[in-house]
Amino acid sequence: MAPIKYFLSPSLMPDKPTQLQLENTAENGNVFKHVAVMPDVHSKVGRKCPTGTVVATKDKILPQIMDTAPNCGMRLLATPWNEENLSQESINELFLELIHQVPTRTYWGDWIDYKTAFDICRFGSKALLKFIGRDEKEINNMYKKGNFFSEPPSRKEILDAVPKIFLRIAQFRLGILGEAGNHFLDLMKVDPIDQEKADVLGLKKGQYIFLMHTGSGVFGQYASYFFTPKKEEHLSMKIITNLGRLTFNSDLLSRKEIMKLQKEVKEYREKKEFFEIDPHSKRGKAFLIANKASANYGFANRIMITKNIEEAIQKTFREKIKLELIYDIPHVLLARENHFGENVWVHRNGASRGFGPSRMKDHPLFSKTGELGVLAGSMSTPSYLVGGSDENTAAFYSINHGAGKSKNKSEGIPQTKRELLKNMEERKIRLYNGRSKGIVQQASQFHKDINEISKVVQENKIANPIAKLTPVAVLMA
Repeated sequence: MAPIKYFLSPSLMPDKPTQLQLENTAENGNVFKHVAVMPDVHSKVGRKCPTGTVVATKDKILPQIMDTAPNCGMRLLATPWNEENLSQESINELFLELIHQVPTRTYWGDWIDYKTAFDICRFGSKALLKFIGRDEKEINNMYKKGNFFSEPPSRKEILDAVPKIFLRIAQFRLGILGEAGNHFLDLMKVDPIDQEKADVLGLKKGQYIFLMHTGSGVFGQYASYFFTPKKEEHLSMKIITNLGRLTFNSDLLSRKEIMKLQKEVKEYREKKEFFEIDPHSKRGKAFLIANKASANYGFANRIMITKNIEEAIQKTFREKIKLELIYDIPHVLLARENHFGENVWVHRNGASRGFGPSRMKDHPLFSKTGELGVLAGSMSTPSYLVGGSDENTAAFYSINHGAGKSKNKSEGIPQTKRELLKNMEERKIRLYNGRSKGIVQQASQFHKDINEISKVVQENKIANPIAKLTPVAVLMA
């Protein structure tokens, strides 16, 4: 059994079910060095490994370590506004428009042609930026410049790993925030903690920025279900995934291999052991192509939402404004990296890569601040913008992505949406949309104390605080 390293305080220790999941993960013989447990760690229904876990392996990939779809992540956008030149009335007017421009739950989002859908898989963000006529320079402030592939695969390599039906559906699914409980679009007010680093990023006290949290949508989920022992959450997902298997024509995976894979992923849903993939096998090659291709849709989705926010601004204020990208950060990802002198597969589940300044020496901004991360609070509590630390070797240079669900619910839990809105109004925060049944469970009382999380992150040398971000308006499903 590999050691389990907890990067947290005693009060943040997880509950027993979460600890049992961590112990089960540590028992896997492929774990390299140790299992790194982040301050926001918590178990999640239907998942085998807790959110807030980082696992490195040398020879095998363990897809069940990570959540349903790759490249769930966050995007930070700087606005030209501050609390002096943007009134509460204007914010309200804008968010009433954003409800329509940035849907949370819909079957059809923004359309792209089939070639662009294909090119996003291969070339990442550049393909969509070109399609919508947006400046490609923003890829410099995206993880891996907005493409999980170092060397773009051919069209045939994509089709040997991804069923065509998944790509056809992907044509209609961009620009959707999503209905996952914690996906959001927030307008935040900046309060610098490290003024020098905030200045490097061009952030001023009182400035408004957008923070969005969303993922790679159904395309990412279909690609995951195809290769991973995860039970489909909706009937439509089960139907489409099975259609993908039935219609899949691949030179990389034979019909016999596809049927064998389908049988194995079903069997491993109930097994204690983790499903393993050899990255050098044909199955492994197909998995890696599908994983990276669908992960690129996380970037594409956040780019399309950015475009739609700008259109909402123009429609509301009759003014054309370009939002400046601060960083686009995935926190569900698989990456090949060098740690402790070894090349390993790093599985980050609810954690972003947070290289320190020395590992970001070629970046004009992050060489001074460290790679950026966001500790996201609840809808009514602050978030923190942080920069990666050179001393964070033991956590494989990983930063937790938020506060995480609390094992102990604090007092004053709102029982209804009316109580939730009153709670937020007292904090001068407005909630928009918020029509999902589980919206009350996004209240601060269900989460760990983000201020304690920030303190622990600093004490464990995970990252250094740059700015406190206070929510002003929140758009959520």
